[in-house]
Amino acid sequence: MKTAGLTHTEPPAPCAETSGVAFSRDRKPSRPGITYACFTAVLLLLALMSACSSESNKHAESKPEVKPPDLITARSAFQKLYVSARGWSQDAKPYRLEATVTSDGNGHDGKWAVWRGSFASSTQRTQKSFTWSGSAADGAPERGVNPGIEDSYSPTNLSTLVFDIAFLKIDSDQAFATAQKHGGDEILQKEPDTPVFYVCDWNRNTNMLVWHVIYGSSRDGAKLTVAVNASTGDFIRVEK
Repeated sequence: MKTAGLTHTEPPAPCAETSGVAFSRDRKPSRPGITYACFTAVLLLLALMSACSSESNKHAESKPEVKPPDLITARSAFQKLYVSARGWSQDAKPYRLEATVTSDGNGHDGKWAVWRGSFASSTQRTQKSFTWSGSAADGAPERGVNPGIEDSYSPTNLSTLVFDIAFLKIDSDQAFATAQKHGGDEILQKEPDTPVFYVCDWNRNTNMLVWHVIYGSSRDGAKLTVAVNASTGDFIRVEK
């Protein structure tokens, strides 16, 4: 009696879906778990880089660059102010030009970052001031020309006598050089931090345009005030 022969059978290959490892005929088993970890690490790195970039942009936006002040002489400022004044009224004429003391400078070179020009219109019977600012100081006017408020004007008012712009031939730096020769240099040698500012107006007694070169932060508390002819640059007198 023949008996059935025992046959050796190979165990079935494990299912790829259950083993988690894929086999191929010529390649070693790949490991999806390692690939996923690398992919996750790359995503995390990109997210961190993006966050750092966004944070840097926020800091850049929160700290805008502060422009340095624009320090200019009186005649340069006057040209800007006069254009605005003529836009306000075609017959506008100046009656005063003055510097404003700020922390941007000291005025020793005839330059300031804030200048104000006051103008009057005889036809409208009004007056108006315009301020030019190139200042970076706290509380200073906005950069550019800023118009003031209109007010009534009387041609007979001796404190607001208008003048022809042709008389303004001497700039503030030239007026400063003249004032230095008449006591100003001594003031600055003793107290070099003393600011020097400038006021230009018409003197009806001498019938001339005058620069008042003022050593100090205010006209009332000035250590020295020197009057200079704004048309010739000549020394007139020491006013204080």
